Amino acid sequence: MTEEFSHVDDEGDAQMVDVGDKDESQRRAVARGRIALTAETLAAIDADEVEKGDVLTTARIGAIQAVKHTWETIPMCHQIPITNVDAAFEVTEGAVEATVAVETVGKTGCEMEALEGVTTGLNVVWDMVKASEKDDDGAYPKTAIEDVRVVEKTVDR
Repeated sequence: MTEEFSHVDDEGDAQMVDVGDKDESQRRAVARGRIALTAETLAAIDADEVEKGDVLTTARIGAIQAVKHTWETIPMCHQIPITNVDAAFEVTEGAVEATVAVETVGKTGCEMEALEGVTTGLNVVWDMVKASEKDDDGAYPKTAIEDVRVVEKTVDR
């Protein structure tokens, strides 16, 4: 028998999925993404020379905060007990790459929390370096948040 979950009721109205009858299980989700930046900005981040402060640490804190508050920003998302968050940000060639792993014991997964952590962390990076990324016209020709996706989802029943 396949369970059917829907965010739409019989009348076509939005609803939160009822997970009340599901068993609790250990769950994990990992999301990744990147923000493309200029070589000069990446060098400043790597050398911890950004005027606004330590970009990678601030992004990590922002990612963790976002994970904890996902249920407040994503409609129909359940509030879940977060048991662990591992947020990692790394300067690579052409970008800062983010990986956020979230763990919970509950009745629903934590993919949205991992995605929120990645996107918020990358937004923090952008906010902290935007002054150095802007061109003379006020545009951001190189800066782009890219490839945000869930790369792992596990459920231990």
